[in-house]
Amino acid sequence: MSTTSRLLQLLSLLQTRRDWPGSVLAQRLDISDRTVRRDVDRLREMGYRIDATMGPDGGYRLESGSELPPLLFDDDQVIALAVALQTAGVSGAGIEEGALRALTTVRQVMPSRLRHRLDALTFTALPAGPGEAARAPTASEVLIGIAAAIRARETLRFDYARPTMAGTDAGDPAPPHRAQPHHLVALHGRWYLVAWDPEREDWRIFRADRMTLRTPNGPRFEPRAVPGDDVAGFVTARFQGSVPNTGWPCLGTVVLHRPADQVLPFAGDGIVESIGPDRCRLETGSWSWIALAASLGRFDTDIDVIEPHELRDAFAQLAIRNAATAGSGGAI
Repeated sequence: MSTTSRLLQLLSLLQTRRDWPGSVLAQRLDISDRTVRRDVDRLREMGYRIDATMGPDGGYRLESGSELPPLLFDDDQVIALAVALQTAGVSGAGIEEGALRALTTVRQVMPSRLRHRLDALTFTALPAGPGEAARAPTASEVLIGIAAAIRARETLRFDYARPTMAGTDAGDPAPPHRAQPHHLVALHGRWYLVAWDPEREDWRIFRADRMTLRTPNGPRFEPRAVPGDDVAGFVTARFQGSVPNTGWPCLGTVVLHRPADQVLPFAGDGIVESIGPDRCRLETGSWSWIALAASLGRFDTDIDVIEPHELRDAFAQLAIRNAATAGSGGAI
């Protein structure tokens, strides 16, 4: 390990906890205690305040200083920093401007190599639903590879893993996919790639955690505009079931016999408008009229359909189905 790399790892370790016994640092870095002491002295010369701790497990403690010394980040930290600051805009905490300034400030003191990696990792972050957390972690190497291909306008070659039924044979391996990458999107705790598929001549959305990149990349391409020129709207529409349009394919307006403040936390992307102390108007959508009618039942209240007539018909069909289910008596 070079001295620079070793110093980087030593500083990274010192930043993760308050006290580090010298012997533990030596073991983690696979160096001698004497080398640890020399490296600590080098960091002190660079401006980092590192105090020696006394006792049988004597070691080192990184103190905060009045001035910011040169920042050292390893590759994983750069990825974490870029993701955290770029997703701050959809956190709802009102820190968008501060996050942007922090990202700009940190970028200015980074080495050129890491700055290029940081610049390459641009993506669109969409707000997650209540209580949603990361579900499918994606390797940072995959994100960097995709981001670099987007920046260089190079066709991606990759294997794409699809889930198989338990006890079934996945069959012969499929040939590698080829796609023109356009945008990385973070949504619902997962990473997605929006890309143009030349073979299908259509836009596709791939889960990044299922991608295994191949090298080298394919030929360069001229980027085309995402439908509607709105990545967030396009991805949201695809997940809602609308292919050619944006938004839900079935939209309806109803009056719920509940106060708006009781409906709003469970309305999702619907629009809630109070029309009285015990009533509110809700405009929402779904992938079918029956699905929309069924979803409105979650509010457990009387419902007046305003429009359209397709939604009213869907409630009638749903009532017939529910009555048949209630009268089935559990027969198989």
